[in-house]
This record gives sequence, structure tokens and C-alpha cells, in this order.
Amino acid sequence: MEITKFVVDGRDKAKLYGDYATYRSQLSNRIHNLRRKLGIAAKPRAKHTSNVPVTKEDVARNHEFVQLLLLTAERAWANAMSMRETHSTETKGITGSTRSHIISRLHKATVYANNLFQLLEDRATTGASNGDVLEARAYASSLAGAMEFEKQSWKACVTSYSEARIIYSALATATKSDIFKDLLSDPVDVSIRYGAYQLRIPRTVAAPVIARKFFPRSDAELVSQVEKLDPEVLNDQPTKARSEAADTETVPKSITWRSRTVDLEDAAIATALASVNSATKKLSEALGSASAAQPKDKASAYDDVLISSQDAVDATKHAIDELVAEGVDQGDKRLQSLQITRTAVSYDMISWRIGRNRVLVGERDGAVIASSTTSKHKTNQKKSNEEGTGRKLAHLREKAVLYEGILQSLESIKELPGVAADSEFVEELEAKSNYFSALKCLTIARSHALLSNPRNALALLCRASEKCNAAHTHLSSSMDTSDSSPPNISISSSEAQFLKDLLDGEVQRYRALVELSNLSGLNKESATRQPLVERLDEYPAKGEVDLANLVTYPPKLEPVPVKPLFFDAAWNYIEYPGRQVEPEAPSKANEPAPASKGEQQAQQKKGWFGFGR
Repeated sequence: MEITKFVVDGRDKAKLYGDYATYRSQLSNRIHNLRRKLGIAAKPRAKHTSNVPVTKEDVARNHEFVQLLLLTAERAWANAMSMRETHSTETKGITGSTRSHIISRLHKATVYANNLFQLLEDRATTGASNGDVLEARAYASSLAGAMEFEKQSWKACVTSYSEARIIYSALATATKSDIFKDLLSDPVDVSIRYGAYQLRIPRTVAAPVIARKFFPRSDAELVSQVEKLDPEVLNDQPTKARSEAADTETVPKSITWRSRTVDLEDAAIATALASVNSATKKLSEALGSASAAQPKDKASAYDDVLISSQDAVDATKHAIDELVAEGVDQGDKRLQSLQITRTAVSYDMISWRIGRNRVLVGERDGAVIASSTTSKHKTNQKKSNEEGTGRKLAHLREKAVLYEGILQSLESIKELPGVAADSEFVEELEAKSNYFSALKCLTIARSHALLSNPRNALALLCRASEKCNAAHTHLSSSMDTSDSSPPNISISSSEAQFLKDLLDGEVQRYRALVELSNLSGLNKESATRQPLVERLDEYPAKGEVDLANLVTYPPKLEPVPVKPLFFDAAWNYIEYPGRQVEPEAPSKANEPAPASKGEQQAQQKKGWFGFGR
């Protein structure tokens, strides 16, 4: 029945529209058309009657009744999201009456979703599979969690979303589909973390651990259905896997930070660092074998390293807190060693976080523009569509956000113990910050170039070139000479040189584009301006007269209209309209006496060149 896919496709369209109200109106049209197709729509001008509830027999007869219930639930959900979106921008925010209305819409959506789940539970009648039932239950649980979220009932909210998360995780493992993974990232995990924050659960506790803790294990049937898809979904399998990996690897006895080596006396810290080393090797293998994978797939390979690094940081902080609670002096050797260890493991964690963002921005840290075509495979043909300007700007906006995250991570390193006193290390961090600032300016410049603003793009590129030159001076002499693999905070001299050469070329290119734009603007302006002598019939609107443009100088050879000479030999022989006709000549009898010779000469001199009329 593909319940989850049906819902996700509809919500993706809502994101394209950008307006939940539009999505709701389209859902209403789809519901009306579907009811007409199923033969249960009300007749025109008929008396209003309540809708007949969908039964198990209806679902068994036609699976489109499942879509009818889903569309009805989605319409109520879209109504709630529309109200929430409208009132979230107001100064007062969401008031009590509005919140009650939103809760009522979400409750209505939950009722329809639960009705669908109860119908599909009778598998013998409806013909639903185990996966269909679990998808319907997860959908109902997610809507219930959204309703509890608006009610601010945090425990019920986390419980409902935990049930949805476990089900979606099992379905993702069984089907290898990305749809369930997208639902886990948003909105399930986000809501679980916020609800856990309201319940004062430490942020170090991962979302899967919270979901396993709040999952309703009392429902034996649900537990058995989930474990059929993934037997390890309710176990602490990631933690066990890390501990097993730590046992097989050599546990480090010391740690080095900036030419200072300290011994690891805490077993928890040593075990966590062994897990980090193991996860790092797996990350290198994953990135080496997935050279043609998408950036998101490469970034997901960093999850284990980040989790292991966070465990090492938490273990170090816990050890420091225990010594401080015992009243150990700050100058104690053990506490000093733990402070150095804390700085080292925190630096490593931030380094991997930066590496993950570098993978997400694309090739060469996002300096190289990726292909802007997307292929859509159909049954018998493939079409390659060029991305629009809006989609390209969205990609550039995402890159700018990732660069901003990298810069914030670099700033957080300066707050670690002992970093501010190390001037050489601070200069190194400033050089890296300049490198990523140059990339951010380059990205914003490309967005201005898409919007046909070459001057803004040139200004940003010049700023990026200044930042890159400042970074290149330090990176070319004191940093690594080889590219880091997997990517982390390290920046090689070749990467800095590549960005410098790219920015130098882009600056020259946009200088030429700006110059051409200025020249074309001057040509257009000069072509449209006319001298004052040709605009004497126009009154200056602002009372200003351009005295520098009185006449065209040097003068141009132009045609001048003059009165033409009139040569028309046929005038005396053609009867033109409006011309008076001369009377016919009289007969000889009535002919007057011939004129004298002087009069004949006077008559011959009339007209041009003797041709008289």
C-alpha cells in the first residue's frame, strides 16, 4: 500500500508550494475527486449527510479507501501547520485559542490515522502486510506526537515519537529505503531531542537511546513485529559494537597535544579513544570505497566517529568533575593532564565535525561547481533538466550555512583550555578561518552572479582573494603538505594554492565583465541622449538643462527636408480632381482678333523656363 511513500510525496509537494494553505486546498480537491471515483460522494443539491465510515470490507475491495483516510488525515494536519505557520510570525506568537484550534486539528488527524491502523490490523480481511500495519501505526504515532508537542506534554510526546522512530528504523533496515531515514532526521529526531531537553535528559544521550528507553515494550505484539524486521533495533547494538571494537584494538596509553604527551590513567577515556581510532579506520575505508557516492552518503559515514569522539569528551569531562568534587587543586598533575586530554579530544571532535561539513559542500571544499543537471529515469527515456535559478540559489545558500558552521567550530576551538595562550596555534586557526571565509565569500559572489549583479560579485571576490592570500601565506609554509584523508580540519598547501589560483582567475574575469557592463551602459546612455537643439519642444522637468550637449559636434551629414522643384509636364493634359476645366476654344467665326506680337511674347514668358500654365 506504500502508506509512508504516499504521505511523504504529498508533503514534499507542500514544501515546493511553500504554503500549507495551498496544500490543504489541493487535498480537499483530491478528496472530492477520490470520493466521486469511489461512488460515495454526495449528489448535487442533495441534503447534507454525515460521511459513511470506511469499513474493512471497503479496504479489501479497493485499496484507494486507504488513500482516502490518509488524505483526510493529511488535510487536518495541513490545516494545523498552516495556522501554526501564520501565527508564528506574529508578535504575540501562538495564543491560547489558536493553540487549541491547532490541537483540535491534530487530534482529528490522529483519529483518522488510528482508524486506518485499526482497519489494517485485520490482515485476513484487508489483505494488509506486516509492513503496512507498522507504517500505519508509525504514521499515527507521529501525528499523536505532534499533538502532544503542541499540548506541551513532553513525556507523552517523546513516547509517541519514540514508537514512530523504532518502527521507522526497523523499516529502514528491512527495506533499505531512504524515505524512512528522511523521516527520522526530520521531524522525529528533532522532536525527540527537544522533548528530552524539556524533560532535562542530558544532551549527551543519543536519540536512539532515548527512543529505546521510552518505547512501549509492554506491547508484546508490537515488539514481535518490529523484531521480525530488525532483531537488534531494541538492543544497545551500537554501544556493544563500539565496546567490541575497543576490545580488539590496542588501547592507547597516552595522548599527545601540541608536543605535550600525557598518560591516560582513566580506563573509560582510553576505551573511548580506542573506539575513535577504530571508527577512523572504518571511515577511511568507507570514503575510499565510495568515491562516486553522494555527499550526503559520505557525510553519514562520519556519524560513528563523531559519536565516539563525543563519548571521549564526555568521559574526560566526567573524570574532571569527579576530581573537582573531591577538592583536588587546579595545579594538581592529574587535573592538568585531564585538562590537556580534554582539549585534545575536543579538538579532534570539532575536527571531524568540520570534516563532515567539508564533505557536504562538495569537491574541493565547494570551490568547484558541481554539475547542475539532474537525471530522471523513466520507463523508456531519460531526460536531463537544467536546474533553475531558484534551485541553484538554494544550493549556494546551503553551502553558505555549512561554511558558517565551520567558522563557528573554529571559533569554539579558541575557547578550549590552553588554546588562547598558544599564539602560534591561534595564528594557525586564523589562517584556516580566512580560508573558509574566502570560500564563503566565493559562494555568496556566485549567488550575486546568478542574479546578474557582477559588481557585487566582484566586490565579494576581491574580499575572498584578500582572505585567501592571508591564509595562503601561513598555510603554504607551516601546514600539511599532503591532502588529508579522510577530510578534517587539516588544510594542505595544495588546497590553499588551488583556491588562490581560482580566485585570481575569477577576479580578473569579473573585472572584465564589470568593465563590459559599464561600457554597454555608457553606449546605451549616449545612444538615447539627444542634443538640446533637437529637444527644444521639451520643457526640463527639474529645471536643469544639459549645457554640455547643445548640438551634435562634429556635425554629421544628415538629410535636410526642402521644397522640391515641381516638374509636371502632364499638368495641362490630365484632369486632376478639384481642378477647374477650361472651356473649349470658340469657332473661327466667333474667334477674336489675333493678339499683337508683344502680347504673345508676354504670354510665352509665364511659368518655369517658359512652360506656362
